[in-house]
Amino acid sequence: MCQAASLRPLDRSIGYVLKQATTALNAAMAAALRPHGLTVPQYSCLELLSQRPEQSNAELARGMFVTPQSMNEVLRGLQSRSLVARPQDVAIGRARPTHLTAAGRTLLEHARTALVPVEERMLSGMTSPHQQQMLAHLRTVIHNLEHGADAGEAGTSEPGGAG
Repeated sequence: MCQAASLRPLDRSIGYVLKQATTALNAAMAAALRPHGLTVPQYSCLELLSQRPEQSNAELARGMFVTPQSMNEVLRGLQSRSLVARPQDVAIGRARPTHLTAAGRTLLEHARTALVPVEERMLSGMTSPHQQQMLAHLRTVIHNLEHGADAGEAGTSEPGGAG
């Protein structure tokens, strides 16, 4: 990292502001989910299972960016409340596919409804084109960090962009 970039004030550091945004979003989601008895990781697990059923602990952990041990704790909590189910034994291998129960699907619908105002508040004041542009920029950030940016390729912004 060049010295000039490292001396940038925090309020102008994209990484720092992105972390602040993530923290604020996480706090707002946690507050909205609390009345439903869910944490953000539990909600994320239910959401992942609704979109990609029958995932193993390892697959869910990768999808939620947590360790398999942390994922196992989340799953045990959801399973104890009968929100997800996993077979006790599997015929081949050790992976136990997880699926939502009817109670899990119902709670997920309530949680989704509770999160709509959070998403609306987060995006208030942004036009739809700005939201799409922000999404594109965030995807570029992810790509650059995961794969490295080739000069003049992924790191460029679109015409009229903020970047």
